[in-house]
Amino acid sequence: MRDAPVPAVPARLSVPRHCALLCGALVLVTSCGWGMGDDGDGSGAPPGAPTGVTAAAGSATTVHVMWNAVDGVETYEVYRGGTLVKEVEASDRMVDVTRLRPSTAYAFTVRARDADGRLGPRSQEVRATTPAAVAGDDSAPTRPADARGRAAGSRAVQLSWSAATDDRGVVSYDVYQGATKVHSVGGGQTAAVVTGLRAGTRYSFTVRARDAADNVSPASATVRLTTSGSDDGRATAPTALRAASRLADGAYYIDLSWVPPRTDGLVTEYQVHLDGRPATSLVYGADAPRDRAEYSFYAGPEAGVTHRVRVRARLSDGTWGGFSAERKVTLGGGR
Repeated sequence: MRDAPVPAVPARLSVPRHCALLCGALVLVTSCGWGMGDDGDGSGAPPGAPTGVTAAAGSATTVHVMWNAVDGVETYEVYRGGTLVKEVEASDRMVDVTRLRPSTAYAFTVRARDADGRLGPRSQEVRATTPAAVAGDDSAPTRPADARGRAAGSRAVQLSWSAATDDRGVVSYDVYQGATKVHSVGGGQTAAVVTGLRAGTRYSFTVRARDAADNVSPASATVRLTTSGSDDGRATAPTALRAASRLADGAYYIDLSWVPPRTDGLVTEYQVHLDGRPATSLVYGADAPRDRAEYSFYAGPEAGVTHRVRVRARLSDGTWGGFSAERKVTLGGGR
């Protein structure tokens, strides 16, 4: 999920409560009153049950579980039988369940949890059986050949490849979008459909073969595809951007606030552009704001200087979303 071009930025923050960085001629100092917002008052219904759940053995000791997105979800819980085995962020919608037994049948369900902690019902149960273990197997499968694909509308692509070979047999194929594993199919399949993409966006995919001993092949040739349609960025852009200047300790600061875009998964990274150029990249941890984000930086000691500022978010597929509306702010002049 990392194919869209990413502008170089002078510095990146792993956001603490107080932070500073040097960006060209400007020193940007976080005044970090991060807007965490209110996650809700507990009203409304809990999330629904995930649909489209599938499970496929990835090796003798792993099963790959996938499902469709549920609106308004913060995390998903994956159960093996009645036991919780994995909890993943909303942007993932897939997981490898590991440390399983060879030649064993397993049942899996998935539940969604929202930001208020409300847990939805279980999905439909799906089953998968791990293959037998193979002792002394340290040979990886061959590289999948003839990888190719085509866009299937604005939100999906279809991929195919020639079967890899292995001295003990291929158990599964893993599909990567950029550097991220996004799909897995059984060893008897040589095609996959990757969904949840953005219109008018360029992506790169590779395929790797896996055997029962978890030996993984080299990556296939890269398949580069562009989804159809156009993306004007409005659906993925931060909204309600506000910019104001303030005087503190003999210098001017620019205070920003915005509403995060409503996309699949939690947005944990933003890029601030100042006067048409990247100024800084802000990286949050698990406490990324959901309702309104805030950021403040040093802009200089001289009043009357006007700056243009806008913000964009890195989405869960690794690409940058659209820019917010641009705001002008004059130092010493308020908004």
